[in-house]
Amino acid sequence: MDFTVKSNCLMFMLMVLSCLVLSHSQYFISSRATYFGSPDCKGNPRGACGYGEYGRDVNDGYVAAVHRPYRNGTGCGGCYQVKCKAGGCTDEGVTVVATDFGIGDRTDFIFPARVYSKMAQADFEGELLSYGVVDIEYRRVPCDFGGSTLVFKIHEATKYPYYLAIIIVYPPGVYDVVGVQIWEEDSKTWRDMRKPYGAVWDMENPPKGEKITFRFSLSATGSVDNGEWMETPTFVSTSLQAGATFDTGIQL
Repeated sequence: MDFTVKSNCLMFMLMVLSCLVLSHSQYFISSRATYFGSPDCKGNPRGACGYGEYGRDVNDGYVAAVHRPYRNGTGCGGCYQVKCKAGGCTDEGVTVVATDFGIGDRTDFIFPARVYSKMAQADFEGELLSYGVVDIEYRRVPCDFGGSTLVFKIHEATKYPYYLAIIIVYPPGVYDVVGVQIWEEDSKTWRDMRKPYGAVWDMENPPKGEKITFRFSLSATGSVDNGEWMETPTFVSTSLQAGATFDTGIQL
């Protein structure tokens, strides 16, 4: 197994996926947004994505609970540009990371109050907050923090070699992780990991051995039907301890 892409066919598929990403990320979707808490409030450390405290502080706290973009947890970690449509809103809006699930009054985004107010020009922030709910438009964009490669973390519940759970920290670009597998050397097969919730993938009785190789199915649209598998470097199995973070090198 080699991390390097070996075939022209796979390179062609990546080019196709890149085109899908461009078309997928360039149009805005109309919706609504609201907020919670005081101006200094951060996100929820018990968010549905499973990020814990990371879900409060990532991207300098510019995070959101999302509805449609959540997609059963597949959208966790994705970045979105969100612009309000009332008078006094900025042209840029804010860029947030999806770290939780939430729905208000027909909303797709629920922000901490300070993030919500940043969609407005300085002299309009108070008025925007007074609305409570505002019409918005949003689109998926590449994240510009923490690098651009796929990074995962060993979940705190891991008890390797009996149980292994990982959490996707940075999905690459605007791709979603729609599948994760681990190579089993004894049977020469890839074994599926399960997605119990949010950005967490797990497996009971994972493959044993000195070396562990993962592969990830990446989709530009969030659909398993058009996901493409990308293999990671081989990791030393003794490093699969709770809290460890791994940069796969996968960059799209």
